[in-house]
Amino acid sequence: MIFKILINYILGYVNISVEGYYIERFINICISKGILVWNIRREKSTFMFANIGKNDFKLLKEIARKTKCKIKINQKRGLPFLLNRYKKRKIFFIVFVLVAILMYGTSKFIWNVEIEGIETIDRQEIMNELSEYGLKEGILKSKVNAQEIINQIRLKRDDIAWMNINLNGTNVIVKIVEATKKPEILDENEYCNIISNKTAQITKITAKAGTILVKPGDIVTENSILIGGWMEGKYTGTRYVHASGEVQAKVWYTKSEKINLRQVNQVRTGATQKRYNIKLNNFQINLYKSIPNFEKYDTINEEKKIKIFSDFYLPISLGISTYYELKDEEKNLTKEEAKQILTDKLKNELLEEIENQENIQDIKVNTSENEESVEVEVIYEVLENIGTQEKILN
Repeated sequence: MIFKILINYILGYVNISVEGYYIERFINICISKGILVWNIRREKSTFMFANIGKNDFKLLKEIARKTKCKIKINQKRGLPFLLNRYKKRKIFFIVFVLVAILMYGTSKFIWNVEIEGIETIDRQEIMNELSEYGLKEGILKSKVNAQEIINQIRLKRDDIAWMNINLNGTNVIVKIVEATKKPEILDENEYCNIISNKTAQITKITAKAGTILVKPGDIVTENSILIGGWMEGKYTGTRYVHASGEVQAKVWYTKSEKINLRQVNQVRTGATQKRYNIKLNNFQINLYKSIPNFEKYDTINEEKKIKIFSDFYLPISLGISTYYELKDEEKNLTKEEAKQILTDKLKNELLEEIENQENIQDIKVNTSENEESVEVEVIYEVLENIGTQEKILN
């Protein structure tokens, strides 16, 4: 049944309405003569709608005469009627065919590459490496060996724990899981010193193995030896060991900056201008002149890739450059305002550098000023463990 309906779609069929008192007889005669009638819908006892093949319709005239029914064609459907309809629209049909060919051709290429999952790894580095191993925009999908690219990048980089390349339509999604960098831990049988990883003032030092070389109150610099990887014995002399212990110290985080009391800032006036361009792969067409009419301005550029489905990108993108007019605005700060602005700024910057903020012991703010400017220095004193292992090379 379904096969016959499909054949009738290819050959063409019509939707008819039949009106008369002997509709059941009309249907029975059609069946007895092998005429396929489907999608029958009765409106009332004397009226119905149905579909019938284009070639079978001419057989209905005699059946309608016998059953005293009236037949009317409501719609003509199927491939022959569709093609006939577009004979009068040859240009449209030709464009349709060309677009279909173009769509088929572009579907064989990759036109967009997305990277997901990276935070600390540089995105452009990954894009460059993908391109180096054959995954880039404009390349045939058949030439991309996803597993080989994954293997090459994983062998080259130790900051990637897992990687997957998924091709959907003309879009490629590269998913990455970054590797957690583990601190180097020396084997217990290896000789090592405990050295300082920062400039600091010692507050407490304990050694489980090795020789303590500093005392509380001493100021040490980076790479100073705190606990030596050796021990002196009255009878054994000097012997090397794997130094271990804990060293607490005060570490200072410092930033300073100067600010002028007379401030000239550039602010937006609210006036904007947009410029558009179209990119066909690497070829750019500017739709307007690129330079705005503003004397001073800043620019925000956007690029929107054209796609017709969620994963079917085209080698076309629309570029939008938005220009915001700027003007100089002068403002005179009081010395107190200047101190507060700089102090808040420097504190926020330093807090981003301090990992264990709960160990902050003290905050100092030093200022100096004259008639034109104010200088602020912020110092955070933080209690930290500054000891790290360093292998003793023989």
